[in-house]
Amino acid sequence: MSGFVDEAQVNVRGGDGGAGAVSFRREAHVSRGGPDGGDGGKGGDVWLVASYRQASLLGFRDHPHRRASSAKHGGGKRRHGAAGADLEVEVPVGTVVRSKQGGALADLAAEGDRWLAAVGGRGGKGNARFLSNRRRAPGFAEQGESGEERWLDLELKLVADVALVGFPNAGKSTLISRISAARPKIADYPFTTLEPHLGVVRTGRPGSETELVVADVPGLVEGAADGKGLGHRFLRHVERARVLLLLLDPARPDGPPPAQQAAILLRELRRYRAELLERPRIVVGSKSDSFPLATSGSDPSHDPVDLWISSLTGVGLEELLGHLARLVDEARSETETARAPIVIHRPVTSEVEVVRDGDGSFSVEGRAALRAVAVSDLTDEGALEYVQGRLRRLGVEKALVRAGVRDGDRVRLGPLEFTYRRDESMTDAAREAARGAGSDRPRRRERKGSGRSGEPRGTGSSERTR
Repeated sequence: MSGFVDEAQVNVRGGDGGAGAVSFRREAHVSRGGPDGGDGGKGGDVWLVASYRQASLLGFRDHPHRRASSAKHGGGKRRHGAAGADLEVEVPVGTVVRSKQGGALADLAAEGDRWLAAVGGRGGKGNARFLSNRRRAPGFAEQGESGEERWLDLELKLVADVALVGFPNAGKSTLISRISAARPKIADYPFTTLEPHLGVVRTGRPGSETELVVADVPGLVEGAADGKGLGHRFLRHVERARVLLLLLDPARPDGPPPAQQAAILLRELRRYRAELLERPRIVVGSKSDSFPLATSGSDPSHDPVDLWISSLTGVGLEELLGHLARLVDEARSETETARAPIVIHRPVTSEVEVVRDGDGSFSVEGRAALRAVAVSDLTDEGALEYVQGRLRRLGVEKALVRAGVRDGDRVRLGPLEFTYRRDESMTDAAREAARGAGSDRPRRRERKGSGRSGEPRGTGSSERTR
């Protein structure tokens, strides 16, 4: 089983928010204590964090689900529930996050880059938050909001200083094994390398050494940009390389000469991503030990080669590393002086919007409106009246009228679906729909004492949470 995975899917879910509590103050010599239900805590968020501790996306292949902790419920005496802990999910440096539709959401190209993948649900308000001059003893509280959940596609693009590009069996794996501690599979047949390999190279005098990260990419063939061969699956790993090393094989008995090899490789890189040709590059001829004419200038087919090496005997390797170190240092200095601007992702708007569906019904969209219904106990008369006022302030009824709603049309508002009547309030319509939709809400009730609605119930405490 391969230990390198560069494409994976992950399912992220924020923690659920805690429910607010319904509680009333109970103390000696206090005949009518006010509401003192605390708020529920906020659910934990899920963050994707780029880290060098991860080399591939292997950990997501068999275990794609990542969940943040849910929050605690509120309690009496205005005790707020504890917030859920955030979850940090480490991904390899160079991971690109995409939506299921293919759009890029985040590019975690540097160590420590963070992206908020799933937002935890907000906690519900306790009944103490609904106290007003008209509502002296609110007997309802909000439920916690569910955490955000979605599937994401992860795509790894290796971050390397130098990328080795060449035909299959050109000697790339042998080269990286000689200049670094990487140990890729080496054999005398094409497509020996089935996955990229990274090697760390140190060159220069002690105390002033230059450290390079070199990537060995599976061999390319003509037509790789169109999906031919194996290399097309790994062309994206060349995108982030600062320097390209084109490795040519003059000893191929049935292959094209070095000049034609270079032309084919450059053409495939240009077809995949044209800006790759603007990167610093060096053209290197390999296996000079098996091709004596390589070092002579008599053959014009050798003109594109900048340097000849032999990974077997070590000829030219020290000169090659010095040349690569200079190119990488120059590319690094240019990167530091020309940093890309910071991209700020704006949150989704919470404005109310009414959309007409294909069946002629209307759907109310907007985070604020949907949350007002989702977190409220619609089986409670007081909560239903509060929701009506909140929706009116948000302009839901006006938006329906502007959208062309008529008597008898079906309206969907989160879990509610009701028939619109112009001569009745939204509370009446919602009350009818809530008899079925709201009755299925999971709740946990704790009641002590008794009394009339609107005043303290006995001498015990009263709490109601989900």
